[in-house]
Amino acid sequence: MGEQRQGRLFAYAALLAAQARAAASYRASFVVELTTNLGATAMDVLTVVVLFRPAPRVGGFTLAQALLMVSLASCAFVVADICVGNIDRLQTYVRAGTLDAVLLRPLGVLAQLMLMDLPLRKALRLVLALVVLGVALHANPIVWTPARLALLVTAPLFGAVFFGSIFVLSASLAFWWVDSGELGSAFTYGGRDFASYPVTVFEGWFRALFAYGLGFAFVAYQPALALLGLTDPLGLPPWAGYVSPLVALIVAGVAALAWRAGIRQYRSTGS
Repeated sequence: MGEQRQGRLFAYAALLAAQARAAASYRASFVVELTTNLGATAMDVLTVVVLFRPAPRVGGFTLAQALLMVSLASCAFVVADICVGNIDRLQTYVRAGTLDAVLLRPLGVLAQLMLMDLPLRKALRLVLALVVLGVALHANPIVWTPARLALLVTAPLFGAVFFGSIFVLSASLAFWWVDSGELGSAFTYGGRDFASYPVTVFEGWFRALFAYGLGFAFVAYQPALALLGLTDPLGLPPWAGYVSPLVALIVAGVAALAWRAGIRQYRSTGS
């Protein structure tokens, strides 16, 4: 059993090394993509800044407080996008029959799909998100406690687990509906945009669905409130900011069930 596990780890390492060699083979292209990918995170931050230009407070929060939220959301999303983002190509693999070859290999299907194109070119987006997070932490008068220090570390990590699970869950729709890409993007990239703003700027059923029905409020909004020591205007208790790991694990469990159900019912294209 130990040798088998080592063999699988070696195979995964070989796939990862192949990705690194492919990136190194086209260095100029890699540098250009690395630089241009900064734009996605930069636009998220600039959009928030522009939103606050007409008024000192939006949704009851200042620009510094909103920057803390967008930076937490960006850190979580970029990590998930680098690690799992390739899974949103599943509909292409199903349509083209590429998934059949993946299923024949004695390795985990999800892990193989993740390593088929590990987008290292997005690494600078994470650097920028961390810089904005540092600026936001400096701009806000946070009273640091051991619990808040732990929250600062765990919130982006479990936020990445949350977004990664949303990637897998939305991609799993392709097992039943091969043209589900736009619907999946509404929950992955649309969820990222939602989590980048204070939840209070949204209203009605839309806020209820995305913030609490799907859990996006626990990626950045609730952790930011806990870090800042602020009371939630929507009435949730102070400890709500610390339950992001639980929410992430619940969503991960749902994503795992959907993925396994999709793999079981998948029928080969015959290619």
